[in-house]
Amino acid sequence: MRRVGHVFSQVVGFENLLQAAHQAARGKKMQLRVAHFIFHLESELLQIQGELEQSNWQPGNFRIFEISEPKPRRISAADFRDRVVHHAICKVLGPIFDKRMIFDSWACRSGKGSHRAVQRAKRFSGKYPYYLKCDIRRYFDNVDHAVLKQLLRRILKDRPMLDVLDKIIDHPLPGAAPGKGLPIGNLTSQYFANLYLGELDHELKDRYGIKAYLRYMDDMLVFAQDKQQLHDVLATIEHFIEVKLQLKLKPSATCIAPVTEGVPFLGFRIFPGLVRLNAQSLRRFRRRLSLCEQEYRLGKIDVDQLAASVQSMLAHLQHADTHRLRQSLLSSSFALG
Repeated sequence: MRRVGHVFSQVVGFENLLQAAHQAARGKKMQLRVAHFIFHLESELLQIQGELEQSNWQPGNFRIFEISEPKPRRISAADFRDRVVHHAICKVLGPIFDKRMIFDSWACRSGKGSHRAVQRAKRFSGKYPYYLKCDIRRYFDNVDHAVLKQLLRRILKDRPMLDVLDKIIDHPLPGAAPGKGLPIGNLTSQYFANLYLGELDHELKDRYGIKAYLRYMDDMLVFAQDKQQLHDVLATIEHFIEVKLQLKLKPSATCIAPVTEGVPFLGFRIFPGLVRLNAQSLRRFRRRLSLCEQEYRLGKIDVDQLAASVQSMLAHLQHADTHRLRQSLLSSSFALG
């Protein structure tokens, strides 16, 4: 596929920056820094545009914090004006990256997503008796900057654009090894990380002709008629990611097993013709419901906010066979209301 040029001018166009600012501000307009930016929107955007065009834009400091759900992670959140730049970049480069993706790459793409990935895995589980599941050891922390930059240069031939991307990639990340790591919390990190493992996708699909393969970020599933084929695929994956991408699999998350035991994937357990919520996700939902109930009783949220929270849970649960659990949630919310 030919390299793409003339994208920088699209990224720094005022209309693109304006749309990026509104996207970045969605749900955050009450935050002081965001409100100040929006109040001075035109002047802020013109300043960003000038810095980018004059090659003196630099990313700001990260805001570091920890989260525990769905698993403990360290988040490195960019400053709001940097998030505007990230949205402007991804709005233009996203479709370019997307054209290089295989069909069964399900993260960070329009028309894809985790729930559709689960349904795709369910379909494969009905056709093949065995599966391989694996993911990458500390994936975002171990993305190699040199490999990523080389990959971007095989896609883009726009020097100003590549210079901005290099600044984002090279921006010091607290706790990361030199030349490694993408900050969890940056929109650009999601696109870079998805593109990075796209190399593995094409290796498995194009070179080895593996049909029943899908990936959601660094969570991968392969389905086959026998276990030996999956052991061969596992060896191929391990060799490719170590040699070409400077990555390693997480041993504790790697398994080959019959689909009748249930395929653990994205918080669900998938059986032929059936999808269940896994035990950890079930505990997490019950904690969320209990917290909502407590906040409602203390007057921290009203009945409409409680209903919105319950509806959000139900929307996720409806992608699995969870009729009784959904009835329980509805009964609980009605009782409180």
